[in-house]
Amino acid sequence: MLPHAPTPRSAKRSRLHLLRGRVGLGLVAGLSVLAGMTDAIGFLATGDFVSFMSGNTTRLAVAVNDHDLTSLWRLSLAVLCFVAGNALGVVLARWFKRRATPLLMVVAALLGLAALWPEAQTLPAFVAAIVAMGMLNAVVEQVNGMPIGLTYVTGALSRFGRGLGRWLLGERHDGWRVQLVPWSGMLLGGALGAFLEHHLGMAAMAMSGALACALAVIVYFVPRSWQLGYMTR
Repeated sequence: MLPHAPTPRSAKRSRLHLLRGRVGLGLVAGLSVLAGMTDAIGFLATGDFVSFMSGNTTRLAVAVNDHDLTSLWRLSLAVLCFVAGNALGVVLARWFKRRATPLLMVVAALLGLAALWPEAQTLPAFVAAIVAMGMLNAVVEQVNGMPIGLTYVTGALSRFGRGLGRWLLGERHDGWRVQLVPWSGMLLGGALGAFLEHHLGMAAMAMSGALACALAVIVYFVPRSWQLGYMTR
């Protein structure tokens, strides 16, 4: 028995599903560039990561072993602020009725504060940038059912590697290749952030804030139903 030909309605749904995925991945790419840029600026300006908490956790463990109290409290603060930023992102996302634009504007405001803070006192700027990066993860959590990480790429590389392994074994599942999107975005953003920090110092956070504003404007035009599918619940 021959399979039924797709109906016009099902074909339209398929095209919309594909388009929604492409728009979502484009948004993921932009947000990952923002995360990589901000992390590179923060790391070069302060010596600590503002989104890469795996690295900060390892350094925290080393600080404990070395009895380095200065690094211990600063890295502990970084981890706590990142967790708080993630929690605040979820709370604000619900408060804004799961609209990404106002959430990104709050992220932009925090990055602007980090840029304007006097460089002689980097701690408040450091905290503001970390909270902003934690909040960023609430903007996109998945794209067409595929989990996405924005401010960390270890998971993305792991999912890509596992997908590659299954492909080598003959399994032809879709989706694993897209995990390179956030990794590539963070790599590009990191290179751009390093360049900006070299010329502007911590004030380069203003460029991160400007990018967050641009992404807020872009996502405003993304259909509401698609935003609800991308964002955290």
